[in-house]
Amino acid sequence: MNLIEQIAAAVGIDYATAVLITQVFVVVLGVMILNFLFGRLLHHLTRRSEQTENPWDEAAVKAANPPLRVLVWIVGITFAADMVGIQADAPIFEAVNPVRTVGVIAALAWFLFRLARNMETAMVERRLQAGKPVDLTTVNAVGKLVRVSVLITAALVALQSLGISISGVLAFGGIGGIAVGFAAKDLLANFFGGLMIYLDRPFAVGDWIRSPDKEIEGTVEDIGWRLTRIRRFDKRPIYVPNAVFTSITVENPSRMTNRRIYETIGIRYDDIGKMAAITADVKAMLAAHPEIDTAQTMIVNFNAFNDSSLDFFVYTFTKTTQWVRFHEIKEDVLLKIADIIASHGAEIAFPTRTLHVPEGVHVESAAAGDRA
Repeated sequence: MNLIEQIAAAVGIDYATAVLITQVFVVVLGVMILNFLFGRLLHHLTRRSEQTENPWDEAAVKAANPPLRVLVWIVGITFAADMVGIQADAPIFEAVNPVRTVGVIAALAWFLFRLARNMETAMVERRLQAGKPVDLTTVNAVGKLVRVSVLITAALVALQSLGISISGVLAFGGIGGIAVGFAAKDLLANFFGGLMIYLDRPFAVGDWIRSPDKEIEGTVEDIGWRLTRIRRFDKRPIYVPNAVFTSITVENPSRMTNRRIYETIGIRYDDIGKMAAITADVKAMLAAHPEIDTAQTMIVNFNAFNDSSLDFFVYTFTKTTQWVRFHEIKEDVLLKIADIIASHGAEIAFPTRTLHVPEGVHVESAAAGDRA
């Protein structure tokens, strides 16, 4: 009597059942050992890939880690279930093959989904490390399209493997799509609005945008298929449906080439003889300023006789588009203009009023009035 027969006799089961239990145990143990070995191998490959300059091998290894280990369990458990099904002859075990097929397809789709996401991240990090510009909007759009394509393809392949005709599903989808379109027209409008943003690219992630039609202004943080998240300057988020952008005007100050300095400055009427020299010196100062773009329009001219001042205006553009740096340059320009005005012995005007008294009118003091 062998060991299995002795154990079967001790437990009180027949020899065939004892052999089956032993086989299932060996299969499960083998799956556990194989899963452990795969885990160690993937861990070693991950450490090796992190030391290489090529980011794609790291993306592939990290994407394969959970799906491959799940795949080992699916194949092992369904193999053990096949062994039990042969002996038990129960109808429930007829679902083992479809479950195995769907499980393998799901594991493969999971791997491709993770691979697309990891490659998207690796591409962005690689360009940032190289100091190259990154179009996050395009990268995110392509990554989302790839992942959606993987999920749809996996679902259709799984349906075909279960014996469901894909042509029938597509035909039903075409007919039912009309009803779904009416029921979810806002959702579809937002989807196509997001698609138009990806294609037309009026703005990208990181851009500062504003709309004169709506109270929308801030920095774009994320462009989804339904919503675009914008962070206001007071740090509050705005969630805008993508369909809104198809019917409003959107300004994108982030794509400006220069920032404009447009100021009107007044001097006293007594300094009218010095106006021409002042404007000439201001224009020469702007032309020599290292932060002023002389290739753009530059105007410094006497503009108007105002109520209390003689006004000239300054119209020029800075080289920078950065908000903080622009104000530093503008401050420097205005201070230099004040120095030029002072160097000519003139003064910046402020609101004043002159009272002309006709001849023959005398103003007496308060004491003389009291004596009278």
